Amino acid sequence: MATCAVCGNDYWMAFEVRTVSGEVHTFDCFECAAHKLAPICEHCQVKILGHGVEVDGRFFCCAHCARSEDERGAEIRDAVGARPA
Repeated sequence: MATCAVCGNDYWMAFEVRTVSGEVHTFDCFECAAHKLAPICEHCQVKILGHGVEVDGRFFCCAHCARSEDERGAEIRDAVGARPA
């Protein structure tokens, strides 16, 4: 059994997530994984669980938040995978 890094639950079906930087985290559910690993929108402070928007290394949950916080955000369209020119 393995212990969840967030809630401490010792669970036989726990799983590991390995990040690009090489960190390894153990979780007992996706909720705990999202709580620990999901980025936070720089405008509204919600956890970004979907595609989100990245502008110059800053992360936002949607195009609206990107447009509200960053001058380059105006170039963002509300489409998955859209990037500023």
